[in-house]
Amino acid sequence: MLECQSDKFDLPEEVSYINCAYMSPLLKSSMEEGIKGVARKGRPFAITPADFFNQVREIKKGFGKLVNGDPERMAIIPSLSHAMATITSNLRIKEKNVLIIDEQFPSNVYPWKRWAGENNCKLITIEPPAALENRHEIWNEKILEQIDINTGIVSMGTVHWADGTLFDVKKIRERTREVGAYFFLDGTQSVGALPFDIQEVQPDALVCSGYKWLLFPYTTGMAYFSEVFDDAKPLEENWVSRKNSDNFAGLVNYQDDYREKGFRFSMGETSNWISLPMGIEALRQLNEWGPANIQHYCRSIVNDKLEALQDRGYLWGSDGSCGAHLFGIRMPEGVDINILKQRLEDQKVYVSIRGNAIRVSPHVYNTENDIDKLVSCMLE
Repeated sequence: MLECQSDKFDLPEEVSYINCAYMSPLLKSSMEEGIKGVARKGRPFAITPADFFNQVREIKKGFGKLVNGDPERMAIIPSLSHAMATITSNLRIKEKNVLIIDEQFPSNVYPWKRWAGENNCKLITIEPPAALENRHEIWNEKILEQIDINTGIVSMGTVHWADGTLFDVKKIRERTREVGAYFFLDGTQSVGALPFDIQEVQPDALVCSGYKWLLFPYTTGMAYFSEVFDDAKPLEENWVSRKNSDNFAGLVNYQDDYREKGFRFSMGETSNWISLPMGIEALRQLNEWGPANIQHYCRSIVNDKLEALQDRGYLWGSDGSCGAHLFGIRMPEGVDINILKQRLEDQKVYVSIRGNAIRVSPHVYNTENDIDKLVSCMLE
């Protein structure tokens, strides 16, 4: 069983940071790699042409291991919106429905609003049920029911970013195949902390901003592009995405052909010798821990501690509707949100407030004491 890993992070003991869904802390070992990278840039004569490619291959290999996917189909991206722009710029379908989830993250909404308008497609938002009982089961059923022969695209998160609702992405993928629809997933709020298998789900694309559960620095993320995109055009026309780009002496022998599979979709200046080593180290550690073990650890420090909230009318995904790494606690009537915010701040308990819910997102650096402090603030 995985034990607390707080010694691998630089978080003060008096701080209860239960907010990884907002932004993860960096591993100490990743910060050390970043410092080494800064020093390397200070001596550019030591950076060789091979250095522009070796670490790119290594980080894609680490991400491929994490999600059980072909490393060659991985791309390095600066943001979710960058990858979604790549996806939407390569779609050529008309007069089909685009399905998204209610209140999903904006970077997975705005691209579809524009794209649907430009392609005479209807954008349909699938809302959750009003009742909280069996909410995630009913919501998943609503999604499946909405997918029909008029559906061209389903684009959604693996979990809901605001409250952690688990979506049955395998069943949804199967249904999209039945009707011939594309299936795109935003894995930002689960990949790295919740098991995900490319071979099992087989999405057309998976996109992950890295600064949350992948423990990456900001503006570094990963994406997977299936064979659907093998002949697609990248968003940027950078030199590194072209064939034979590793031959520096021949760069002006301009190539019409792109590199195969995912390499062509990586952002410009992808060979960042500061952020890439940090990401490589983070993936090494995540693969060593294993997402299943991270889930088990988070569940072990959370479950029993929240029972005290039931009598006060608080509600959360205690029925397995959410992952142990990310869940929303809905507040009962009469709770003054401003007073609660101040109480949490005074006790140095960091969570996110989303509407009438508290979004709690623990990781392996948290302890039972952190959850005790949260519960005490809510019961006071």
